[in-house]
Amino acid sequence: VQLQASGGGSVQPGGSLRLSCAASRSIFALLVMKWYRQAQGKQRELVAGITGGGSIKYADSVLGRFNISRDDAKKTVYLEMNSLKPEDTAVYYCNADLLGTQYWGQGTLVTVSS
Repeated sequence: VQLQASGGGSVQPGGSLRLSCAASRSIFALLVMKWYRQAQGKQRELVAGITGGGSIKYADSVLGRFNISRDDAKKTVYLEMNSLKPEDTAVYYCNADLLGTQYWGQGTLVTVSS
């Protein structure tokens, strides 16, 4: 499974961005899709995840501000990020889990700064 993430950029605090991650495989509907992020000097952390059945989980730090969704027809997962804070600054990675095997996208940088 190849993953191509896009949508990162620079935004002021309080702003919004939408990340996209397109997958290469037609079995996309079977994949558990997740977004992770890694800030400079910190460990990679799980931000949000969504199963093929639509079950969703968020990190406490983004609950109420971020929304994860998926479009199985387009083989794409999205992360809508609202009310962004400077502490959201990180490289965001798309992850796919297929029956325990992990696949990673290349990462996209999100910078939140005034």
